[in-house]
Amino acid sequence: MGHLPDHLEQGYGAFMRGRFSFETERYRTLAEEGQKPATLVIACCDSRAAPEVIFNASPGEIFVIRNVANLVPPYAPDDDYHSTSAALEFAVQALRVKHILVMGHGRCGGIAAKLNPSDPLSPGDFIGKWIGLLDQPAQTVQEAAITDDAERQTALERASVKHSISNLRTFPCVEQLEKKGKLSVHGGWFDISTGELWALNPDSGEFERQVA
Repeated sequence: MGHLPDHLEQGYGAFMRGRFSFETERYRTLAEEGQKPATLVIACCDSRAAPEVIFNASPGEIFVIRNVANLVPPYAPDDDYHSTSAALEFAVQALRVKHILVMGHGRCGGIAAKLNPSDPLSPGDFIGKWIGLLDQPAQTVQEAAITDDAERQTALERASVKHSISNLRTFPCVEQLEKKGKLSVHGGWFDISTGELWALNPDSGEFERQVA
């Protein structure tokens, strides 16, 4: 018989007694009819920035892709493995989501790793290779000559969101559906310490704080 860490077993028990008991019918419907989320959120795998928690989402409401530093790679139809691209393809082509949100967050470890390079954590250097996707926005932030470390971190977190949105639009399915008005693309940034959510204004290119 399997055994999970105590805190997971306790959490599951609380889930079954609480949320699942209140939403049993919703779960049954989702099981029978399948998921039909309207929104895809591409977020960081940081344990402090879970989109389902931040947006108080019910089961089946949002489809979530999480990776280090909430990055979207450019369209690259080759023989390599593309987890984020595969999930994106499924969300857009199979689930037909209507909205995509790329959501960064404050104090992101992946962003910090790009700003303060260190020795690889393993011979594979998977993190180093992955955050190589940040080369262009990191260069832009460097040219801005921001002296304060915290401000530089926030600047790259937000610049990376814009860069990922640009990469999103290299996927033909995203580009075509957006042009037809069937898909909207958004950027966001969440401040862990204050709970503030900032949304990217597509016209000005600036992030604006949302009023709760």
